[in-house]
Amino acid sequence: MAPAVIIEGLKKRYGSVEAVKDISFKVQSPEIFGLLGPNGAGKTTTIRCLCTLSKPDAGKIEVGGVDAIANPKAARRRLGYVAQEVRIDKVLTGREVLALQASLYHLPKDKAKQRIEQLLGLLGLGEYADKKTGTYSGGLYKRLDLAAGLLHQPEVLVLDEPTVGLDIESRFIVWDFLRQLRQAGTTVLITSHYLEEIDALADRLAIIDRGVVIAEGTPSQLKDRVGGDRVTLRIREFSPIEEAQKAKEILQSLPFVEEAIINSAQGNTLNLVVTSGGNPLGKIEQSLQEMGLPIFSMAQSRPSLDDVYLAATGRTLLDAELAAAGSRDLKAEKKQEMK
Repeated sequence: MAPAVIIEGLKKRYGSVEAVKDISFKVQSPEIFGLLGPNGAGKTTTIRCLCTLSKPDAGKIEVGGVDAIANPKAARRRLGYVAQEVRIDKVLTGREVLALQASLYHLPKDKAKQRIEQLLGLLGLGEYADKKTGTYSGGLYKRLDLAAGLLHQPEVLVLDEPTVGLDIESRFIVWDFLRQLRQAGTTVLITSHYLEEIDALADRLAIIDRGVVIAEGTPSQLKDRVGGDRVTLRIREFSPIEEAQKAKEILQSLPFVEEAIINSAQGNTLNLVVTSGGNPLGKIEQSLQEMGLPIFSMAQSRPSLDDVYLAATGRTLLDAELAAAGSRDLKAEKKQEMK
């Protein structure tokens, strides 16, 4: 079976900003495919190009065998898109919003009515259907967004950060519904900067950083490639950088420590990669105590998707998020100074 989505050599620039440098991946049918990366990595630009909302500067995009660049209308019929933020007229009821969306898809009235009732039931929106959307919670808004994206029964549902701002219960409701869609044969493509979301949902994923794909595969495959167990430790609750550096030098000399990185964004925490087996925690503790360094906290775990990102880029997703936020703040300050 041909892939549901093919993206090859995608490039997109906005003025002097190269939002997408060179992105390629394939999404099989049916699966949940995740695009993981920090804000500003190029995820939203990629899916906007996929959904024909933005024209790429170069590259190939296919949806269900249709060239989305040469034939965008045919591609749109195969796609459902739920943006991160959807502006809904708050005076309309949920049912009226879906009826309006159905008219935009040119669905026959009888089919639209049947489909709206079906989706209201599937997403637990029946009792809220005739209430104004201005009274909806964030979770209800997101479920209504999902219903709108599914009205025309697309082959591929694309969601940009589907659970941003939702409480835990609403997130789990959305997760369960996406799994049901995949089981029923719909291909789902989601973008997220939540590690646990992609880990819990995605059959396969691509990790994007600074406009390029740096890793692709199943969550298990990517974790296995990193190898070794992870140890996270902190010398003190708020470790001075000098102590963290000293601890790093000591630990790097141990034969079972493959890598040691200081995470300044988390209070100069030390992130270690150690070979499996033996008693690494005990040996680490003994080595640091002999040099007069206390241990505030220490934990061992299997590799995570954050470890995959760290191995590929030399920084954690949190570090990347903080760097992107700092860059945005600096640009805003410069604009303010120029006024």
